[in-house]
Amino acid sequence: MTDAAPSAQNTRTASYLAEPGEVNRVLLLYSGGLDTSVMLKWIQDEYDAEVVALTINLGQPGEDYDVVKGKALQLGAVAAEVVDARDEFATDFILPAIKANAIYGLAYPLFTALGRPLIAKLAVEYARKHGCDTVAHGCTGKGNDQVRIEATVATLAPELKVIAPVRGWMMGREEEIAYARQHGIPIKGGAETTPYSIDDNLWGRSSEGKWIEHLDHAPDDDVFQLVTRPELAPDEAEIVTIGFEQSVPVSINGERLGLVELITRCQDLGIKHGVGIVDHIEDRIVGLKVRDIYEVPAATLILQAHAELERLVCTIHQNQFKGELDRKWAYLVYAGLWWEPLRTDLDAYMNEVSKQVTGEIGLKLYKGHCRVVTRSSPNAVYDAQLATFETSGGLFSQQASPGFIELWSLQSRLAHRLRERSAE
Repeated sequence: MTDAAPSAQNTRTASYLAEPGEVNRVLLLYSGGLDTSVMLKWIQDEYDAEVVALTINLGQPGEDYDVVKGKALQLGAVAAEVVDARDEFATDFILPAIKANAIYGLAYPLFTALGRPLIAKLAVEYARKHGCDTVAHGCTGKGNDQVRIEATVATLAPELKVIAPVRGWMMGREEEIAYARQHGIPIKGGAETTPYSIDDNLWGRSSEGKWIEHLDHAPDDDVFQLVTRPELAPDEAEIVTIGFEQSVPVSINGERLGLVELITRCQDLGIKHGVGIVDHIEDRIVGLKVRDIYEVPAATLILQAHAELERLVCTIHQNQFKGELDRKWAYLVYAGLWWEPLRTDLDAYMNEVSKQVTGEIGLKLYKGHCRVVTRSSPNAVYDAQLATFETSGGLFSQQASPGFIELWSLQSRLAHRLRERSAE
């Protein structure tokens, strides 16, 4: 790599993208990692701009935020802010996802997709606070996060411009490391030898890169840095009971907890028993199919328990209809459209259904498996007397069944006969 940094591209392809002459003070979404540390220096040199660093705590494990802030100031940031957004993330983003049983592609519980609109919303707030004209992020041009962040900024703050250096500078990982060494930029966590691209928060962790891109390669053990590998999990199963009040998880084994603490406790339980490992082929909104390795212990426990409790208290018609809305809700969030009015319209229905979703679900955790074993709710659309084969309760007479069957099957029987007649 040469001493000269790559020059910024000057072709504007969207109205919110910044041209070099428009950039004076930049709000940089700063993690302290390799990409954003290189960006902090590169933006100062390439744009001759001041940089304000914003670091957001969404529950990433193992972070020392004082160190991250100090590093940003050391690299020339005119200000560095660290925001603890865990409560807001849990209450305003994870909780609506729980109510919507939010899963994309049958496997991904949207932890990154839920975090990005909050990160971008806070970027807008702090950009305005510090008089910034531009927001910078470290997303690539191949992923969904660029959509989620830029769509949020363009929606909430049309006056702000955006730059995405990683998308345009064409530096690979080795070039970034060389640039960091050349400019005296400390590399977080020995990034030279770290083989995976990691993203994590309170709701889960993702790994990309290295062998993960090769579909015929089974997972290497070193990728699992959060969840215990199932074969190493305890030999004794554990029953965990999660209590809900109107879809809000409020207790574990009868102990009432705040939402962030409850999610963290569920995460610890899932980690212990090897629960929440997902090896997933995913359709990204930018048109790619990708393979991701997810570790989602808390989401696995809570979403499975909530969905089971919801099935217990809702009618067959509610359950069938809401499943369709859940999938639409998840797609909108995955696709970066958190601020789409349809999502908030769907929230209104989710909140209405949630009024009945109170009760407890028992889960059995054992070596990577999470299975519902007990259910209870004062609102259960279930009558043990009606369900048994030995008796018939007052709400239901078994003798009425034949008349129902004759009417229920009438159209199907007639249609079948007509098809048989036409085939003769």
